[in-house]
Amino acid sequence: MQQDNQKYIDLDFAKLDLERVKRRGTSEAVFCECKTDEQLIKIFSEFKKQGQNIIGTRAAKHQAEILSKEFRELKYNESARVVTLVQKPIKLVGEIAVCTGGTGDIPVAEEAAETAEFYGSNVKRYYDVGIAGIHRLFSKIEDIRKANVIIVAAGMEGALGGIITGMVDVPVIAVPTSVGYGSSFKGLSAMLTMLNSCAEGMTVVNIDNGFNAGYSASQINRKITGEK
Repeated sequence: MQQDNQKYIDLDFAKLDLERVKRRGTSEAVFCECKTDEQLIKIFSEFKKQGQNIIGTRAAKHQAEILSKEFRELKYNESARVVTLVQKPIKLVGEIAVCTGGTGDIPVAEEAAETAEFYGSNVKRYYDVGIAGIHRLFSKIEDIRKANVIIVAAGMEGALGGIITGMVDVPVIAVPTSVGYGSSFKGLSAMLTMLNSCAEGMTVVNIDNGFNAGYSASQINRKITGEK
């Protein structure tokens, strides 16, 4: 049931924010984890009726398969665990660079990349350029510098974010990942390294939070390019 005065659809178990596109310029994201198949189908169905583009994060493979049966246009990035259903063309502008310390950080980086693309940004990926073989970063740094915003996903000690930030003149969003051995404390050590970096201009999001990194980077990128 739609609440006309409050501009949301009340499904009892969820209240879908229809006004978010007008208020923030972007549609509401669906956090798929912890939701039942039935709940997801109802949520996606209602957003589709409204003609909105839909993004779902932390979607398990079986959830994507269930949704694909209902919505044939649905796309699923299994690495990112992101599902998207695009009904209106998305204009991609500017450029965001998404970098990872290692291959193990790619799922979080892909969540960031998919999110940024969904919200209207061109994305270029630079994976496995961590400090254990820093010449790999040096070989790509000139291309990375061309981006309006840089996202760095890194686990272990999380040093890559600060190193890249110290080499560029654009905003850097660092994402600590839970990749690492026991004393990395499931990403806590990487997060603390990033938070304590002396390289100015780096913002840190929560552990494994590729979605927030991609969303924030896209907001910055679109402002830089003059897009709303």
